[in-house]
Amino acid sequence: MSDIVRIFDTTLRDGEQSPGATLDAGAKLEIAEQLARLGVDVIEAGFPAASPGDLESVSRIAAAVGTADGPTIAGLARAVEGDIDSCWAAVRHAAKPRIHTFLATSDVHLEHKLHMTQEQVMAAVANAVAYARTLCEDVEFSAEDASRTDPKFLTEVFSTAIEAGATTLNIPDTVGYSQPAEFAELVRYVIDNAEGIEDCCVSVHCHDDLGMAVANSMAGVQAGARQIECTINGIGERAGNASLEEIVMALHTREAFYGCQTNIQTTQLTRASHLVSARTGIIVPANKAIVGGNAFSHEAGIHQDGMIKHAETYEIMKPETVGLTQSRLVLGKHSGRHALRLHLTEMGFEHLDDEELGRIFARFKRLADKKKDVTEAELEALVSDVHYQPEDRFTLNGVHVSCGAPSIPTASVSMNLPGKEPQTRAATGTGPVDAIFTAINRLIPFEVTLLEYVVHAVSGGIDTLGEVTVRIRCGNGESERTFRGHGADTDILVASAKAYVAAINKQARFESGMSNKKSESLAGAKE
Repeated sequence: MSDIVRIFDTTLRDGEQSPGATLDAGAKLEIAEQLARLGVDVIEAGFPAASPGDLESVSRIAAAVGTADGPTIAGLARAVEGDIDSCWAAVRHAAKPRIHTFLATSDVHLEHKLHMTQEQVMAAVANAVAYARTLCEDVEFSAEDASRTDPKFLTEVFSTAIEAGATTLNIPDTVGYSQPAEFAELVRYVIDNAEGIEDCCVSVHCHDDLGMAVANSMAGVQAGARQIECTINGIGERAGNASLEEIVMALHTREAFYGCQTNIQTTQLTRASHLVSARTGIIVPANKAIVGGNAFSHEAGIHQDGMIKHAETYEIMKPETVGLTQSRLVLGKHSGRHALRLHLTEMGFEHLDDEELGRIFARFKRLADKKKDVTEAELEALVSDVHYQPEDRFTLNGVHVSCGAPSIPTASVSMNLPGKEPQTRAATGTGPVDAIFTAINRLIPFEVTLLEYVVHAVSGGIDTLGEVTVRIRCGNGESERTFRGHGADTDILVASAKAYVAAINKQARFESGMSNKKSESLAGAKE
């Protein structure tokens, strides 16, 4: 049995299914590039059959990131030929493509969702895997809701998949129902009883509904699984997936216990976490293991005393191991563009082009004028805010706010609108942020409801860069969608306006994409 555990990252597929975490093609490619730097073995880039946009995103990632020395690029497909064809059309551009097909196997799914018998499921699995294997040598099969499936039937399904040509078998705890000892027993049972499984890689994919996703994944490894499916920051459906950074650092820190390693470059974990948080708008809790703001912080006097005497008294990992640093830039407002590029390269941002560097340099200069020190965390936030700038329909020109007791909070907002001259609207509100958002609502042509507003400081100090994340709802009924937006600025009110407009632009791009699909459909019908 190999002592290397493959890390299968599904941030761009299962992770994107988090409410409001919709990513466009550009954001997906940016995250995929970071996942490649992180060293994940497999990137599940999306569900190509879900939409033309998803197929395009997976194709772009396969071509750009799926190099010979890069990760395997996988796409998800239901156990039907149409899905498998779409998946292959997208992943075939990679040097190492994988088709990942799945079908539910539990009684509850067979009876209430699929309306299929066990015999019909076996036949569908055999046909789907065999067909996928005619297109691609690397085929993974997942038995959805495996943890609630009769173990004997599950083993028969896997034996059928192996005979049809599957090279990886995935045992998912789809609804987060299993417990570690129970899940380990299931994995052992499958390994001991599925015919031909010695030639396959056994994988686990655990959800966190009962807070057991990481524990179940690690139990799976102890039972013989050698691939773990997980996401950055643990994002995903409902309560999320197993957290990649927690799994990697558990194997790294307790290598002697597990007897296994990964191929992950751990110093890239914090950067990956920050990027995914910024692009999805899902804030990482302060007490989150490995990448949370408090993960390497110590406040209790006893703990501080121990840390001063010997760090290992209260830290089982070095913050540098996960890419966390408390160093400060020696750059200031008099520093030049070359010095900034050199420092960014040392931080891992070596792929910035001259235009992007110019925009970051201008933002850096403005920030350096406002505060004495610029931390690396703040510079990273600047890069995140500037590096990825998709084409926006609405752009913010300026914000002016008047507030304070006993006056009524008032905001004036100027924006560029599609096909119009710059427009300005003013509004009052219960507070300055409410006034800003109300003024923006008066400028846009659709209704928006604010669901969530989160603000946090990038680093310590009164002059720190502030980051704001919002989640909005658009539409009603079946057309209802949620979108997240992110903004950063030393002025938290300006950051709030940026975040709100960013979420609105996601809605606008989504509506534009739906309109294009409708036009293509009508054109196809006429032909």
